[in-house]
Amino acid sequence: MTIYTGSGVALCTPFTKEGNFNGEAYEKFIDFQVQEGTAALVSCGTTGESTTLTSEEHIEVVRTAVTAAKKAGEKYGRKVPVVAGAGGNDTAACISTGKALQKAGADALMYVTPYYNKTSQRGLVAHYTKIAASVDLPIVVYNVPARTALNMQPKTLAELSKLPNIQAVKEASSDINQIAEVIERCAGNMDIYVGNDGEILPTLALGAKGVISTMGNIAPATIQNIVDKFFAGDITGSRELQLSILPLVRLLFSDVNPMPVKAALNMMGFDMGNCRLPLIDIEPGLAKDLHEEIRKFGLV
Repeated sequence: MTIYTGSGVALCTPFTKEGNFNGEAYEKFIDFQVQEGTAALVSCGTTGESTTLTSEEHIEVVRTAVTAAKKAGEKYGRKVPVVAGAGGNDTAACISTGKALQKAGADALMYVTPYYNKTSQRGLVAHYTKIAASVDLPIVVYNVPARTALNMQPKTLAELSKLPNIQAVKEASSDINQIAEVIERCAGNMDIYVGNDGEILPTLALGAKGVISTMGNIAPATIQNIVDKFFAGDITGSRELQLSILPLVRLLFSDVNPMPVKAALNMMGFDMGNCRLPLIDIEPGLAKDLHEEIRKFGLV
């Protein structure tokens, strides 16, 4: 069962001047996302600074996302699923978090591969198998070796795709050959969402269902339209949009995510606040370039 088709936006988490979670700003931001056509909301992922949230905050952020998504869905006439980040490097803690987020109303759970202690490919199978047996929601596996120093191999994903509630993978390896092999081996048992905004169209061409996007925070309609145009058969239109976002994508990832995208949202008038330490403000030079690029893109 496909969780969604299109753009799932890895939402930034807004904080107040005092550094607390800003639920009111989050609700307004989610309303904007749903209005602009975003297909799914990914709460408490990497872009949402999940590793800096306490357990209580993590649940509060997801619960707020669920409530706001339901309210916006009723307002705009469509259901938008909430995918909640629940990953970590301790299997027992991942299960506990997943159960709490399930209770908070999430529609699916996203689990990044364990980082720091890493484990082996066999360990990954054991980790995800244990989680899948312990939670009831659909699971999105998240493969992002640049952050975890661990690359989930296509054979491993193929084995995990046999489990009924492991339904998708967010593939952020930036290896198009690996992504092709994952799609080949999983043979319809697992949906693919690309994790890099610069690779949406080529991944769709291989059979992906969409993207889990960072740029979708600031330009949700554009990212959704890349996917919509592709599936409508307008390959030229999809390609033109894909190419048009590349200068902005390069700036958004010229420093540590989500520092640039959060800065861009603040420039656009969203009350996102600062990132939590150890993430800091972007350099003035990058801020200037970023403002100019989002101005060219018509976002300010």
